[in-house]
Amino acid sequence: MQSVKNELLAALATGLEQLSPGTGAKAALELPKVAAHGDFACTAAMQLAKNLKQNPREVAQTLREQLLKAEQFMRWVEAVEIAGPGFINIRLKPETKQQVVREVLAQTAQFGSRAARGQRILVEFVSANPTGPLHVGHGRQAALGDAVCNLYTSQGWDVTREFYYNDAGVQIATLASSTQLRAQGFKPGDAQWPSGEKAAAYNGEYIAEIARDFLACKTVSADDRAFTASGDVNDIDGMRQFAVAYLRHEQDLDLKAFGLKFDNYYLESSLYSSGKVEAAVHKLQEAGKTYEQDGALWLKSTDYGDDKDRVMRKSDGSYTYFVPDVAYHIAKWQRGFAMAVNIQGTDHHGTIARVRAGLQAANVGIPQGYPDYVRHTMVRVVKGGEEVKISKRAGSYVTLRDLIEWTSADAVRFFLLSRKPDTEYTFDVDLAVAQNNDNPVYYVQYAHARICSVLAAWGGEPSGLAQADLSPLQSPQALALMMLMARYPDMLTAAAQDFAPHDVTFYLRELAACYHSYYDAERILVDDEPVKIARLALVAACAQVLHNGLAVLGVGAPRKM
Repeated sequence: MQSVKNELLAALATGLEQLSPGTGAKAALELPKVAAHGDFACTAAMQLAKNLKQNPREVAQTLREQLLKAEQFMRWVEAVEIAGPGFINIRLKPETKQQVVREVLAQTAQFGSRAARGQRILVEFVSANPTGPLHVGHGRQAALGDAVCNLYTSQGWDVTREFYYNDAGVQIATLASSTQLRAQGFKPGDAQWPSGEKAAAYNGEYIAEIARDFLACKTVSADDRAFTASGDVNDIDGMRQFAVAYLRHEQDLDLKAFGLKFDNYYLESSLYSSGKVEAAVHKLQEAGKTYEQDGALWLKSTDYGDDKDRVMRKSDGSYTYFVPDVAYHIAKWQRGFAMAVNIQGTDHHGTIARVRAGLQAANVGIPQGYPDYVRHTMVRVVKGGEEVKISKRAGSYVTLRDLIEWTSADAVRFFLLSRKPDTEYTFDVDLAVAQNNDNPVYYVQYAHARICSVLAAWGGEPSGLAQADLSPLQSPQALALMMLMARYPDMLTAAAQDFAPHDVTFYLRELAACYHSYYDAERILVDDEPVKIARLALVAACAQVLHNGLAVLGVGAPRKM
């Protein structure tokens, strides 16, 4: 059906050019807000009326007559109607809608995907410092980042998943000192343990686990590092390295349980050791975008829309946190990533303007608006009707692993992707395990499993359905299901452009509902062989689209439930 739409757009472009030269490039077909109005709608007549100094309906009538003469419209279109002030509604022939079944069954997992475009994109997400288990906020970020990667893969981009983390600094020093205190036999509440709202200590039980394994001289391995403990309670540097490796290993287990693997891990410390931070500062100074004041080095970020200039290097000689961020993003550009996307919490909003200002000021050819950002809010967790705030292991928050163990990785992914990233979300654990239509992931997965059950009961070879005679597919429910499947490629493209994996969840729920309606309206395994084969082809195509959409979300498509 995508090829059909492209043919109709070409005919519409030709018609618009004849009416008003130069307008053909703006040819567009929209989905009517009311399905009964047709399959496609065109508003061009109303947009052209003023320039042509004609009544919009008169323009629509002229355009309609041109379209009806076009070969593409004669082949694929049943009717072209004028409505209201000048809308043009297009109704497709049933055989046109049936084309999508053939396309899906021929392309299978590739249906909806576009050809490779030869461009690289880096998506940075999770990026949690190795100071504790991953919490549910990291889970939302993991689901978002992975789905955005899958969306861009479907659009032909060469995608790299990157995890950036700070392996030094104050937080890591606090991790090491907390582990040392535990190794020395102290615990939260003891007089020797730092206390107070801003106390430099991590209180979770996982710190005691790290200390025990360090004293036992164990070796820990993560995707990006390995370290063997000395067992010496005074070896604070070794304790720091062991704790970082230990928690990176724990994070890897969380991500593995979530079905997520990164292509690359990037260390903040490498930006300093490689000289990239100093190089970035030098570029900004060379460009004349810095100045000295009160013993500090400042960036003229107001030249690039920031609300005030920002300190780069403090009077004590240390750099503020956005300086390595600028160096890191220059490195992304230099590594050949034409596009970069950062998935971050809304609490990082303040960094966007200053990082982009620094990148523009560095004058290294990076385009404005680089990188893109997707910001998300935190997640509330409700279980048994009450909010859950504390994990026994983490001490102060619900971990991603808690959520997966209470429900499933599929449920966590689908639920965390089911709302716009910047909207508040409450994860209802009881709903996530419910086996009913109120549970959205169950509802969608059940539609897929239901179709697989029908195909299994038939017992034939699904590959043979691609050549089926589809002419029996004429009912309103069958035609509606085919039109909805035909929307899938455009939906994917729009979801990628808008960084909106929630659109995929909405679409899948709509497709599942449409299938359930079709199933209730028409029996599939009937005695009439041609009718049965046509209906089997239709539902097999629907199962494939459900499978493809769930794969974009990183969610499984079970054959049995």
